[in-house]
Amino acid sequence: MKRIDEIDDPRRQLLIRALAAGMFGLALPTAQAITFGIFGSRPKKLPEGQSIYGLSGQVTVNDKDATLATQIKSGDTVQTAQNSEIVFVVNSHSMILRSDSKLVIEKPANAPESLLIGGLRMLSGKLLSVSRNSPMQINSATATIGIRGTGFYIESDPERTYFCTCYGATEVQATADPQSRESITARHHDRPVYIVTDGGTGNNIKNAPFVNHTDQELALIETLVGRRTPFVFSNDVYTGPRRTY
Repeated sequence: MKRIDEIDDPRRQLLIRALAAGMFGLALPTAQAITFGIFGSRPKKLPEGQSIYGLSGQVTVNDKDATLATQIKSGDTVQTAQNSEIVFVVNSHSMILRSDSKLVIEKPANAPESLLIGGLRMLSGKLLSVSRNSPMQINSATATIGIRGTGFYIESDPERTYFCTCYGATEVQATADPQSRESITARHHDRPVYIVTDGGTGNNIKNAPFVNHTDQELALIETLVGRRTPFVFSNDVYTGPRRTY
């Protein structure tokens, strides 16, 4: 399990240190100032009509360059280039889309202009997201995942999907193998999995380690929609749950 100093992306190191400083009372003013300059202001609930909290690098919405004034809604496609990232909100859903990622936010049936999300199609890359009481479906190259309102992290590759139910309940299924299916209920990253294509019938969901997302980032995106994580932080700074996989 990586600690902050072991995270490869130095901008993420600054973001996480700033979140710890601003939200959990630790004195890291330099990192906080630098990071809020990159990603936005001190975390708080976004005002009505604002979609994006912060972005870094090259980010597009529907193939147009995104700015802090860009509106994101259901039906849109959000894409990040290398060394780029966006933190944004759609209705009660809050997300961090990492670099080299492409996400389609699908419209709900019979509600073409709604801010409600019908589902997420993760074409490539990495996404951290939180929602409450908003059932939807996530599709990747190898997985179909039912969300009942939860925090989750997903990495999508052509041959393998990584998925962590950070908290809440999910239904995970291998797209090409309906017999590989599992209901997961987690309080704190209890059951990360890989969904693969070569495990054989009924055996395409595998144990996985905890990787590439943190409790501080979850706290940030919950804050942007006026909520808190369901777990309580201790005084020290750490990047994930205290367990070994």
